[in-house]
Amino acid sequence: MIFSINSQNPQQRLINRVAEALDKGDLIAYPTDTFYGIGCDLYNKKGIQLIYKLKNRPLKQPFSIICDSLKGISRYAQVSNYAYKTMKRLLPGPYTFILEGTKLVPKIMLTKRKTVGIRVPDNKICLAIVRTLGRPVISTSAKLDDPHLIQEAYSNYLGIVIDGGVLYPNPSSVISLIDDVPEVIRKGKGDVSNFL
Repeated sequence: MIFSINSQNPQQRLINRVAEALDKGDLIAYPTDTFYGIGCDLYNKKGIQLIYKLKNRPLKQPFSIICDSLKGISRYAQVSNYAYKTMKRLLPGPYTFILEGTKLVPKIMLTKRKTVGIRVPDNKICLAIVRTLGRPVISTSAKLDDPHLIQEAYSNYLGIVIDGGVLYPNPSSVISLIDDVPEVIRKGKGDVSNFL
């Protein structure tokens, strides 16, 4: 099922239906500020396992999670003053920050070092979904930039595909803020010159 959602002014009734589908355990495809993502509710273990299967990815490589605000991030990651100031300057935006996870993050989503990748994308649809659901959503690239192609490729897995307009895929910049030592893991769409 494809939902066309306005990228500037997301229709709340459609966002509610997406949140209900996530709550039920469905997988969705949705737009972010970097690419179309595939995701599920952070607390849906079956959904998370299905995404690992779909992406053919080893369990040792967790996916990042999407929060709707800095306040949301502080529930799922240890945020030092330095990390807070850094993220406040750059979010929402095309960045994934690696931080130490809190006990609220399911073990399957943590690395061996108990870290988690967290995003707050600059995308109104994405943020509205997380806000309405009340919990973070898993994020991994759909590797396709057309919702109809995503629907074709993953129809056996997805409950809802959101058409949020054309996106030109470009991955987020990944920056570790562990121990307040910024380390650029991947240069992507977000400017990383301040960290080099």
